[in-house]
Amino acid sequence: MASASASLLKSSLVLDKSEWVKGQTLRQPSVSVVRCHPTAPSALTIRAGSYADELVKTAKIVASPGRGILAMDESNATCGKRLASIGLENTEANRQAYRTLLVTAPGLGQFVSGAILFEETLYQSTVDGKKIVDILVEQKIVPGIKVDKGLVPLAGSNNESWCQGLDGLASRSAAYYQQGARFAKWRTVVSIPNGPSALAVKEAAWGLARYASISQDNGLVPIVEPEILLDGEHGIDRTFEVALKVWSEVFFYLAENNVLFEGILLKPSMVTPGAECKERATPQQVADYTLKLLHRRIPPAVPGIMFLSGGQSEVEATLNLNAMNQSPNPWHVSFSYARALQNTTLKTWGGRPENVKAAQDALLIRAKANSLAQLGKYTGEGESEEAKKGMFVKGYVY
Repeated sequence: MASASASLLKSSLVLDKSEWVKGQTLRQPSVSVVRCHPTAPSALTIRAGSYADELVKTAKIVASPGRGILAMDESNATCGKRLASIGLENTEANRQAYRTLLVTAPGLGQFVSGAILFEETLYQSTVDGKKIVDILVEQKIVPGIKVDKGLVPLAGSNNESWCQGLDGLASRSAAYYQQGARFAKWRTVVSIPNGPSALAVKEAAWGLARYASISQDNGLVPIVEPEILLDGEHGIDRTFEVALKVWSEVFFYLAENNVLFEGILLKPSMVTPGAECKERATPQQVADYTLKLLHRRIPPAVPGIMFLSGGQSEVEATLNLNAMNQSPNPWHVSFSYARALQNTTLKTWGGRPENVKAAQDALLIRAKANSLAQLGKYTGEGESEEAKKGMFVKGYVY
């Protein structure tokens, strides 16, 4: 019996071809198709759930030409800070009014393919009583959901953070899918001034990989987001060096966790100097460094690179995206912006019902500008002074 057990431990599992979906096995293959081969080399497990085809389709829709993601998944506390900036109280009614303004902007789906929501918003209705998820679907915008539980101090590190939220993620993801979400987002961060330590990088990569695997098992396309914070005085070369390390770890652990690359989206930081660096970079320099990073680290199987803005001004984020789309890329290179889409919109609205249309127009101007940038056709003409203001916040918490 002992020798049989040892033999079984050394064996590899080979699945019948009928159980494969485009090279991926179904989540729960029946016992009858599992055969033991004691002499085979160590097993290579390949899997994606019964959602494999749907994951690939969803990722392609979000990564469709001329479109990107509206990130409106600010936690209630962060949303409160945004509302406070225009003199509004942080109540559910005010959050609902602002989110209604965003999702009901006429024709937003021309420029936006996905919207990341906070949990409250996924289950929320507009001020007119229509489900926000239904409004998005009518606009041909795929609903997404923020699933992480935020950053907490990483013990044993150099005052760095790790992202929590894996406990209960499978059941939450299944519930989000039932509610209409089709992709997910998990944001972890890496700080250059604090190292980054090998521990922090490894923790960030492993957490993202576990989240991605669990998301795919429950029908959600995972947005993989290791944000390299803008904080610091470092130059662009140091950012590039750290980004190379971070992305190599991320893709190593994604592979270790058998994540289907065709069914994920990436949300990286652009490669820029630190926010307090005296030497600024031109859009062309940012594009050159960022594309060099992508070519060295990101497999062409990944359908979409949806950049975060990370505190850049609205115009700066659009110019940099446009510079990256001046020649063909193996991936859809686009945007997943929060502040860089919403800043002028929020200030234009000011909490006043009579300003809703003007605020929606401001949102559509920004969305269209980034749509053009995704196509490499943005010129930067006619931009307001407000749109040129930087939005970097030191130690920013989402």
